[in-house]
Amino acid sequence: MHKKLFIPGPVEVKPEVLQACAAPLIGHRVPEYAELHGACIEPLRRMLGTKNDILLFTCSSTGVMEASVRNCAKKGVVVCMLGAFSDRWAQICLQNGKKTAKCQVEWGKAIRAEMIEKHLKTGEYDCVLLVHNETSTGVMNPIEEIADMMKRYPDVVFVVDAVSSMAGVKIDVDRLGIDVILAGTQKAFGLPVGLTVSAISPKAFARAKELPDRGYYFDFIEMKAFGDKNQTPSTPNVSIIGGLKFQLERFEKEGFENRYRRHANLKETCWNWMKEHGFGLFPEKGFESVTLTCASNTRKVDVPKWVKRMSDRGFVISEGYGRLKNDAFRVAHMADCTMDDLKECLGVMSEELKKL
Repeated sequence: MHKKLFIPGPVEVKPEVLQACAAPLIGHRVPEYAELHGACIEPLRRMLGTKNDILLFTCSSTGVMEASVRNCAKKGVVVCMLGAFSDRWAQICLQNGKKTAKCQVEWGKAIRAEMIEKHLKTGEYDCVLLVHNETSTGVMNPIEEIADMMKRYPDVVFVVDAVSSMAGVKIDVDRLGIDVILAGTQKAFGLPVGLTVSAISPKAFARAKELPDRGYYFDFIEMKAFGDKNQTPSTPNVSIIGGLKFQLERFEKEGFENRYRRHANLKETCWNWMKEHGFGLFPEKGFESVTLTCASNTRKVDVPKWVKRMSDRGFVISEGYGRLKNDAFRVAHMADCTMDDLKECLGVMSEELKKL
């Protein structure tokens, strides 16, 4: 039985998108590949509101998180920590030998600009790492507020993990002054796993040139040299890039603003269901994610049992992450999820909730 995915990723992929990913393979050094690669670049620039270089990495987003640390941090890094995935970024910094300042809040809270600035005022750090949308807690950080503060520190490279928000939420990269932004295709892009999309500024490339230990596979300078020719240094995920081209055409047909509005409407519908059924939202008010809902288990139901019963019915939702296993649950509503899709899932959730 096919089970429909309403988890923070990988997400449900539409049959026509899977079909686009199943096109016959081509060599990655032939003109046809360069044409395919190039066809993805300008739509991504339009979506992100940027003139920066677009680089396509064949890896999970964690790979480009590590690449950002190795390519952008010279003196030290401020890591914004508010959940499992932002905590991982701190671990990456430490394991790469970087001086690391932990800008940390309790799970469910958001990072505020003044928290980051406290570290930047010391002059000891030249890179800030921010997770925009923390899927373990359902918190969406106030990126506009943080970006305004960052403009007071022009020598600091601003790196944003938009893994679960890019393509679901409007992010104007150049207006915000983001130097590196990255996202995996298995989230709001509605594609299979295996590709990370990034936009990288001239400032980030200039910083990378100052660092001798950028690594091999994730060297921004080498990636740019090949990217300028619509190529990659090593074998790319040709199949997913074919799907990316197809999806970007669909995005533009839907309209980026319409896409963002659809995600906002899905969020409101899910929140209303939570309220009607006696559940609260786990994130602090005003900082809730748009692409997934993390609800507090205020009714003290058996979340793992509920998730199992949903799976048996063909709908996959998520327990709370890690230590939140039974204290919260998560329902994703991103990518190509329609209102009918979400209502169908919520309907089954209601039925199984009554049985609990």
